[in-house]
Amino acid sequence: MQKGKIRINTENIFPIIKKAVYSDHEIFLRELVSNSVDAISKRRMASIAGDCKNCDSPKVNITLDREKNTLTISDNGIGMNDDEIKKYINQVAFSSAEEFLEKYKKDNDEFIGHFGLGFYSSFMVSEKVEIITKSAITETKAYKWSCDGSPSFTMEESEREEIGTDVILHLLDEEKEFIEPARIKSLIKKYCDFMPIDVLLEGECINKKNPPWRKKANELSDEDYIELYKYLYPYQGEPLLWIHLNTDFPYNLQGILYFPKLSGRADWEKGEIKLYCNQVFVSDSIKEIVPRYLLPLRGVIDSTDIPLNVSRSALQTDRKVRSISSFISKKIANKLKDLLKNNPEFYAKIWDSISAFVKIGVMEDEKFSELAIDNIIFETKLGINPSEQNDSKDKSLIEFNNKFYTTLDCYKKRNLSKEDNKIIYCSDEIAQSNALNLWLSNNYEVIKADPLIDAQFIPWLESKNDKFKFQRVDSEINDNLGKEEPEIVDKDGKSSSDNIKEIISKALNNEKITIKIQALKDKKAPPALILLPEQMRRINDMGAYMEQKIPGLPEYHVLLINRDHPLINGLIKLSNNKLILDEKKKMERPLTEKIATHVYEMAKLSVGGLDQKQIINLQLNNAELITELLNSQ
Repeated sequence: MQKGKIRINTENIFPIIKKAVYSDHEIFLRELVSNSVDAISKRRMASIAGDCKNCDSPKVNITLDREKNTLTISDNGIGMNDDEIKKYINQVAFSSAEEFLEKYKKDNDEFIGHFGLGFYSSFMVSEKVEIITKSAITETKAYKWSCDGSPSFTMEESEREEIGTDVILHLLDEEKEFIEPARIKSLIKKYCDFMPIDVLLEGECINKKNPPWRKKANELSDEDYIELYKYLYPYQGEPLLWIHLNTDFPYNLQGILYFPKLSGRADWEKGEIKLYCNQVFVSDSIKEIVPRYLLPLRGVIDSTDIPLNVSRSALQTDRKVRSISSFISKKIANKLKDLLKNNPEFYAKIWDSISAFVKIGVMEDEKFSELAIDNIIFETKLGINPSEQNDSKDKSLIEFNNKFYTTLDCYKKRNLSKEDNKIIYCSDEIAQSNALNLWLSNNYEVIKADPLIDAQFIPWLESKNDKFKFQRVDSEINDNLGKEEPEIVDKDGKSSSDNIKEIISKALNNEKITIKIQALKDKKAPPALILLPEQMRRINDMGAYMEQKIPGLPEYHVLLINRDHPLINGLIKLSNNKLILDEKKKMERPLTEKIATHVYEMAKLSVGGLDQKQIINLQLNNAELITELLNSQ
């Protein structure tokens, strides 16, 4: 029997390994199973070189003994002789993978282990660890190594018929959860499910093996992709689309990324993409590998070239990681471009779900923007439905589910002569319905913008490209929407517009409201509209966004009075005492002010500019106004 001291290559590291290298105690199972898989790979490589015989049925077997309180991980890999035990076990932080690869001149890193510390994770859950091993190369003696978690160990000859290694963990009393089969199964599924070797629990294979992302895209059907997604993310439905990643230069990387069907707001901070290294689960914290705008995606990234250390802190500054991130972004941008070109109807179908990813991406990533900016589409509303036209269908429009979609460049080409080449948009079809219908009735095309994302995206787009200028439907009404009609002036030299403005101004008595008078073409146009000048409204919306509240009606706004509306014509007659409801009594001026106030309040109501208390007051005032009108008859 030999006795000795474990040699620590890094000063004072042994207590750190035992207690703090891994934040999760459960990680020991991943490390030990990974070591066993590595040992099997080494045996296969050595057999190819003629140094040993390969095993017929490679496997890793886990056995549990409740009476002895032991957990054993066994493999039929390459095993170790006494010199190798001294070298690879007794010298902490000395990994054998690098030396082995050098010996057999294998360029492709097939080994999972990176640090030489994985084995010692077993001491986080064990009061004692034993190794019984027999080398496939020497095939002479078996050896037993034993350590109680201190720097002291013992090593002696032992008995083991088959080539390979047993790692026997004598579990601590507080770690008895790892003696339960259900717990072991859950850990194998989490960390080792896709390892290329059978992992058995007391004789039953419990891992899936053969990950789809290791195959070529043409070897997989849509059902294969969907099946993997449902397996990784149960009860999440089906994905919208997926991107297959596969490259071996300048780095090795495989994977499948999915755009999920999101319910509610996406989590832009957490991330649900799973990071693997040689089919072994490493982490789902991938902020350094995937750009922030892609964190809500799901799927798998598997690479041996992502630099891993114990804390993974090196990921933030590593050049290779940044390159991998750019590669993933480029693949996604190219996928979107291909869909828009070759399957535009499907692209329109999924657009509402993926638009946030794309828009945030182009704002945050200049390289992604160059590739993806032309792939952005908007739902668009046209004054004349293209499907109702006799002419051939406009190929620049994408039709899906009775809706039309367009790129901004195509919008510009269709509307070259309109509105000073501005892009007219709406962000709320209900609140902006009066203004929206006014534009549509005059045969203008209006795109639909997202009230949250596009509040940031539209100003960004304007700042990057001066050919894009946006105007919301309720920001102003141009001359093309109004009538050019001469007005008769009264004896005081005032037009009807002047009189209306005077009535409204007196009734409202609010200098913050700018009153404009215009006759509108649309017969269905309301008596009044609230207009919010574009820049003023954007400032208001941004302030609300910063305070995380719904934008309200700014104090300073424009009240557009449609002088062609019957209600406004009636108001003029009232003001001139020409409308007589009672032969003995003419209408008094205060009533005109009440009607003017009513017109303004209804305009505010249509844009959501009244709070609950103001709505109640409006109801009471309307009842009072109607009563007064009835009593005047």
